[in-house]
Amino acid sequence: MKKLINQVDNVVDEMLEGMVAAYPQYVKRLPGLEVLVRAGGSDGKVALVSGGGSGHEPAHGGFVGKGMLDGAVAGAVFTSPTPDQVYEAIKAANGGKGVLLVIKNYTGDVMNFEMAADMAADDGIEVQQVVVADDVAVENSTWTTGRRGIAGTIFVHKLAGACAEAGGDLNEVKRIAEKVIANVRSMGMAVDACTVPAAGKPSFDLAEDEIEIGIGIHGEPGVNREKISTVNDISDKLLDKILAEGIYNSGDEVAVLVNGMGGTPLMELFVANKHVNEVLNGKGIKVFKTIVGNYMTSLDMEGFSITLLKVDDEMKKLLNAPADTPAFVQV
Repeated sequence: MKKLINQVDNVVDEMLEGMVAAYPQYVKRLPGLEVLVRAGGSDGKVALVSGGGSGHEPAHGGFVGKGMLDGAVAGAVFTSPTPDQVYEAIKAANGGKGVLLVIKNYTGDVMNFEMAADMAADDGIEVQQVVVADDVAVENSTWTTGRRGIAGTIFVHKLAGACAEAGGDLNEVKRIAEKVIANVRSMGMAVDACTVPAAGKPSFDLAEDEIEIGIGIHGEPGVNREKISTVNDISDKLLDKILAEGIYNSGDEVAVLVNGMGGTPLMELFVANKHVNEVLNGKGIKVFKTIVGNYMTSLDMEGFSITLLKVDDEMKKLLNAPADTPAFVQV
């Protein structure tokens, strides 16, 4: 295993310290905890808190800032943070208007975030939650009941965060988050697996000419292994499954996220995006906004995912609202 780390046991702690050193204008760390919150606080607004296992960077700490998150909790690599960590994040991020938890649908995350919400409620903090389950690859998995939450979570952060920044109350912010969840779908693939530092070997093995279709973001293998083909063919497989959901039709407008899994060159992501746009245009689906890059990764996995979000005028306004975070800046 080749990794640019010091000690496996210290990698999350050192990563968080490095983020704070790089972006002190955005984030601060709660002492002794794997929690980042806004450097300037979140008084007078609904706070958004998200998180999960580390290894998905820039998610989730990279989205703490104006127009997106107020707090992010980092568990060990691909491991849910503890209820106590999430509880401390809720308390620190709370600006007096309540807290919305944005949870990806993995059993450990859902359980631990819900326990933290109960603990915070005992302190008189109003907490609501939403669960993102955008992955169309599988209906259930080893780690989930129902679909997994993957890159579509970024759109939940963006639109619900914009609503909170504009002064929406907790019920309104939750409504927007749920509206995004109802209209967002994703699917990913891998050319090569990731290597978890503590494991020291790839999470699955592929031959030189093989790819995995339908991978998860925790190093899970896909639902189908096949011979590698062109990126156009691969993109078609992902898009076909997403479009088969029946919620994207001619005349609709969508936001597109072509998300790198961590080890894929931007050149290749832009080539994939070219075809995604061509296919959607050919089906009469208008692309309102496109985002390309690494937003919800799986360590060093080589591959990408496609996310579509059907948007209306309300959602377009929130999508275009300003944001200023370490990993997402929009003026």
